[in-house]
Amino acid sequence: MLRMDQPQKINSRDNARIKNARAVRDGREAAQIFIEGWRLSEEAVSSNLAITEVFLVEGSEHHERHKSLVERLSTRNLDAIEISEPVSRSLSDTRSPQGIFIIAERPGAGLGAVENAFGESSRIAILLDRVNNPSNLGAIVRTAEAAGAACVFVSQGSADAFSPKALRASMGSAFRLPIVEDCDLSDVIRWAAEQKAVTTGATVNGGTPYIDIDWSLKRLLMFGSEANGIGDDELGKLDELIRIPMIHGVESLNLAVACGVILFEAKRQS
Repeated sequence: MLRMDQPQKINSRDNARIKNARAVRDGREAAQIFIEGWRLSEEAVSSNLAITEVFLVEGSEHHERHKSLVERLSTRNLDAIEISEPVSRSLSDTRSPQGIFIIAERPGAGLGAVENAFGESSRIAILLDRVNNPSNLGAIVRTAEAAGAACVFVSQGSADAFSPKALRASMGSAFRLPIVEDCDLSDVIRWAAEQKAVTTGATVNGGTPYIDIDWSLKRLLMFGSEANGIGDDELGKLDELIRIPMIHGVESLNLAVACGVILFEAKRQS
């Protein structure tokens, strides 16, 4: 049970549990993730993440809008840790703390976990190569789930898909969509070949217009960073390249926008 009748109280920012929570927030505890805010916490509970700690700002659990989530948390064997406003501000990754922080075990998926990722309505897997903007990465994860993608691969050298900024941008999609992190690109391309998926890279110059592609085929769709795109070595390993035609001298789109444009055309054709 979430024990709210006699919650533990923490008023010091130097408390060991608060220090550990900050370490999780800052990515220094690889096995755990830091979740902030009522909306994202609701998504975490609905997604059945393994939650290990709940920090509540004094009195926030009594707010009418929050009672439902507190009741759902009460079915789990967790201690409620009540913290003061100053402690909340020391924990928060935002300018305006919302009253709840959750520590959970990091979701994990390996190549073996996505062997059967493709389905009749999930014919696209996403590969992100050195995408180092966590907000963009999170937005892509959210878009990928909305468009029915099978899974997302994140290469070595990319942002943390479960950092606070990425989680806020994904709005809970990172809790549900399989994400394989720290990938070696050659391993993912080999995985795609085993799945009989066409490897397709999105580029700014050259390639076939994305609307002229047969999106009924299984595909591994690769995006590079906004700054550098897909590297030359990787481009040479792909089956085909695509582009989004643009006018009026616009060179490129925001990466998450480009991903959305292509994924929803794929969904339209499916």
